[in-house]
Amino acid sequence: MTRQKPLLTEPQYFILAALVDGPLYGYGVIKTVEQISDGRLRLAVGTLYGALERMERSGLVATDREEIVDGRARRYYRLTEDGADTLRQEALRMEQAAAVVIGRSRMAGITRA
Repeated sequence: MTRQKPLLTEPQYFILAALVDGPLYGYGVIKTVEQISDGRLRLAVGTLYGALERMERSGLVATDREEIVDGRARRYYRLTEDGADTLRQEALRMEQAAAVVIGRSRMAGITRA
């Protein structure tokens, strides 16, 4: 059995998931990630922008637009087609991995908490 390497880190996965519904700027990504992860993942600003920069270079996200708010530039990011495909692939990989554990747990008579 070959071991599949995750396509994305957990922060990258949730950042891309946050962009599924449309473009967001940094703070919006941070709040959406916190919400969709049920508060389990709280991104630091440096983590977010480092991840966005790497994902932009690799074509997973793109700058959608910039605007000036209270004298500061606000950059919005959007999911690219490659980003959406990568997110789907990673979600499927995790679903398949979870199914193995859930199936084995049922067979062993382990109940869910």
